[in-house]
Amino acid sequence: MTDTVLLTGITGFLGGHLALELLRSGYHVRGSLRNPDRARATRAALAAAGADVDRLDFVTLDLTRDEGWSAATEDARFVMHSASPFVTTMPKDPQVLIRPAVDGTDRAMRAGLSAGVERIVLTSSTVAIAYGRGRNGPPRLGPDDWADPASPKLSSYGVSKTLAERHAWSLVEGQEDRLAVINPGLILGPLIDDDTGTSGAVIQRFLRGQIPVAPDLYFHVVDVRDLARIHVAALTDSRTAGHRHIAAFHSCSVHGVGQILARHRPDYARKMPKLRAPDWIIRLYSMFDGDMRSNVPELGYCPKLNASGSLRLLGHPPQSLEETLGAMADSLIERQLV
Repeated sequence: MTDTVLLTGITGFLGGHLALELLRSGYHVRGSLRNPDRARATRAALAAAGADVDRLDFVTLDLTRDEGWSAATEDARFVMHSASPFVTTMPKDPQVLIRPAVDGTDRAMRAGLSAGVERIVLTSSTVAIAYGRGRNGPPRLGPDDWADPASPKLSSYGVSKTLAERHAWSLVEGQEDRLAVINPGLILGPLIDDDTGTSGAVIQRFLRGQIPVAPDLYFHVVDVRDLARIHVAALTDSRTAGHRHIAAFHSCSVHGVGQILARHRPDYARKMPKLRAPDWIIRLYSMFDGDMRSNVPELGYCPKLNASGSLRLLGHPPQSLEETLGAMADSLIERQLV
């Protein structure tokens, strides 16, 4: 009998790649949809990517509602919870992000634990480790480090991911071996469908020339294909049980990303930011731009992250930053999304 994995967030950028890797690895995937009308398009996109969709079905679930969670985990061996709200512009009310992130994690965790699943793999984020520290934060961080949700420097998204992950760990107190957490950085790579997600929107802005100057900000990047393999490996690797795993193998400045994209797609080179902006200009600009305002505390901070646990799960060298950025840029251009 094929092992079943309840996968939340299957329609997302990461979720689609998780489904693809799970199906390639022989699992039966039960993907959760908030809108059941998206099932046909999701199935078609995965089939076009080479997946055997005969082992794919769908359930309707909502992070903010109780209905369906118990039935969704019935007979499942694993739960992979990747669904979480994410925006680039922070809402005026932080609870718009925090409540569904924490409540959705609560529902997925409780349903999986009650159903007796062998392991839950939770997608968290490096923001729950590294963000909200300011320029003078520690130069090195690892899985034992946590962002402070009470810090005024931490964005609403950072608070949502930190509190959601904290809550997950609290639910498995005394049985931590039933949970493994993956903390990815910025997730980039090829698209499966035309839904760019928030990650694709970042590279879209570069290719559209919407980043005229480069702030002193840094990305910690992971290729979505590598990240999917790490998640799937975490389902059965006994060494993952009860641990967090940072998945971010490359760091690069905003200016550096633009340079890589310009080399990969010279026809878009003129769109890339040529100048680096001093912090005072960015702080001034942030008074009128919500996207930038939430990133001001991260100016100039680029800690080295210990991703050794994820690298071991991956089992081979990660995709290069150039390959990852190039694959996403090519996808966006080929799909006429820029």
